[in-house]
Amino acid sequence: MKRYIFTIALALVALVASAQIKKPELMVIPSDVWCIQNGYYTEVENMGVTAKVPNYKQALQENIGLKLAIAKLNNLMAERQFPLQSLEQTIKNLEQRRMEDNMTVSKAGNELSESALDEVARVAKCDIILELTWEMKDFGPKHSLVYILEARDAYTGKSIGAASGTGAPSMSADVDVLLEEAIVANMDNFNDRLMAHFQEMQTIGREISLDIKVFANNAAGIDLETEFDGEELVDIIENWLQLNTIQGRFSRQYSSENVANFTQVRIPVYDDRGRAIDANGFAKQLAKKLKNQPFNIPCKVLVKGLGRAVIILGEK
Repeated sequence: MKRYIFTIALALVALVASAQIKKPELMVIPSDVWCIQNGYYTEVENMGVTAKVPNYKQALQENIGLKLAIAKLNNLMAERQFPLQSLEQTIKNLEQRRMEDNMTVSKAGNELSESALDEVARVAKCDIILELTWEMKDFGPKHSLVYILEARDAYTGKSIGAASGTGAPSMSADVDVLLEEAIVANMDNFNDRLMAHFQEMQTIGREISLDIKVFANNAAGIDLETEFDGEELVDIIENWLQLNTIQGRFSRQYSSENVANFTQVRIPVYDDRGRAIDANGFAKQLAKKLKNQPFNIPCKVLVKGLGRAVIILGEK
């Protein structure tokens, strides 16, 4: 009897522990390839080069198959207790923010335009993006679905893992049904990779990049070689990073008197209130230090998506 009670107690402890494991927030989007192949994109010219940019809003409004596929994947992930962000709702929130900030673009600091994905990810503040590509194949009266599902870190864009395959021919022509039939066999291994990545982040930190730039001929008369108590500003910044990154993990990729690029900067996943920290929030902490005594340096923090921030020194 005692052994039976002890077994039940262990099971309850395991159940509670499992429920307390924090899982990454996900968002499902159509891949660039799928959007371009299906005509859901806009052409943008940048420095003389024309690029095709996915138009998620158009795809969601015009392709019911996409909505069904996203809904099915959301359901499959929700059944495995992953928190989810809605692409459609995120786009609506993004458009609302654009309307509110329409006349304050320069003050918001958009020196360089974000990609469509970076912009969506920043508003959603998810941890992992799931990019879905699929194509229907016909075998007489039967249909099959070929798919690729790739997971990317929403902050760095780096691939975490992928699943792909072809479903068995079916009489159904519904995308959601065929997708479930094709993907369900690979879901557990795929989910394990997502959790392994997220758990690693909580140990060694979330990866971002941080750029420090100096306004030319700025009113403050400073650059990254300006000394404070005999120490150059770039070294002061590096010392701050050493203290405020996880295990002091970061790399100074390049530096000069006007520019310093820090990559592989490992920041905490959450602050002391349990809120997710992104590159912008982390950069603002550094900017706050530089604005105060003894430095008194005017700073401008630019929004560059979840995983990249730019601090410009010398002027507001």
